[in-house]
Amino acid sequence: MENKRTETNKTVQKRLEPELKLINMDTVEVEQIEWLLYPFIPYGKVTIIQGDPGEGKTTMVLQIIAKLTRGETILPADSTKDKRIDIDSESDMVDAENIENNALTQHLEAPVNVIYQTAEDGLGDTIKPRLLAAGADCTKVMVIDDSEQPLTMADVRLEEAIVQTKARMVVLDPIQGFLGSEVDMHRANEIRPLMKRIAVLAEKYHCAIILIGHMNKNSNGKSSYRGLGSIDFQAAARSVLIVGRIKDEPEVRVVCHTKSSLAPEGKAIAFRLDKNNGFEWIGEYDISADELLNGEGKGQKTRKAKEFLLEILADGGMAQKKIEEEAEKLGIKKKTLRNAKMELGIDSVKRGNQWYWMLSE
Repeated sequence: MENKRTETNKTVQKRLEPELKLINMDTVEVEQIEWLLYPFIPYGKVTIIQGDPGEGKTTMVLQIIAKLTRGETILPADSTKDKRIDIDSESDMVDAENIENNALTQHLEAPVNVIYQTAEDGLGDTIKPRLLAAGADCTKVMVIDDSEQPLTMADVRLEEAIVQTKARMVVLDPIQGFLGSEVDMHRANEIRPLMKRIAVLAEKYHCAIILIGHMNKNSNGKSSYRGLGSIDFQAAARSVLIVGRIKDEPEVRVVCHTKSSLAPEGKAIAFRLDKNNGFEWIGEYDISADELLNGEGKGQKTRKAKEFLLEILADGGMAQKKIEEEAEKLGIKKKTLRNAKMELGIDSVKRGNQWYWMLSE
């Protein structure tokens, strides 16, 4: 009798254990990554956009939604260009050529449906007015009604909504509002299954899933560790972006890439957000994520570049190539150097095959 019970227990245990299945990589087909916005937001993957409250994360995402619902390019053709750059040298001409090439990476597509879920803002008094201000086609923006039962990342309604609407982008704003009351966002073993489920949905239906999150208050920490909760949030995402405000220019906000698993990290892009003119993309911005979070804005870098130029040109003109070499030794990037040059009104003169910079008389 005892032997039969032991054999029965072994049989039950064997049934509960997963069957071994091996995948031979030779049978796996190579797939190309498709992009909603290269290299920041891939289709079929999870992207996290995080930043301190009030920095413009939601406003920026609603602008992206508006463009998608109208089938328009998300960034304007000159958004990869700092609008203050003047073309007065060979290197600037190369930059202008790259700008044109970058613009070609954006393609017009048919308008698409988007699912946008918010756990913080009112639909009628906040979200709809912002969508209308951005020019969105609101017939293509869907919201899952969770008034009777709060929506979570593990909720079956999320998949049902993606299937029914054929949404190409799903936004959960903020992450912590959709974890569920029993989930501890600081515990990796509780976050990992949720992020796995979201990643599976994104890949299964080839939609871009965007999770918006707040930053913690660790002002001295690295950007990768300032997201709220477990590091597994960022580990599971294929792209992570940080939105922050420039200390010396409070109306300017910058989007920085802090993780990019599928493409080279994109250059920081800035947008202006003010009461009079609303939202406007500015272009590339010379700042890193850690500099952005630590309050080291472009103003400080430009001041350093100005001081350098005034000193090196005090005794007369100098070849641009030599100036750029000396600036590089001090950690001053070419774009920052050119911005400082413009603000100082420094003249450019071509002598033979070289450009020379000199202070205006």
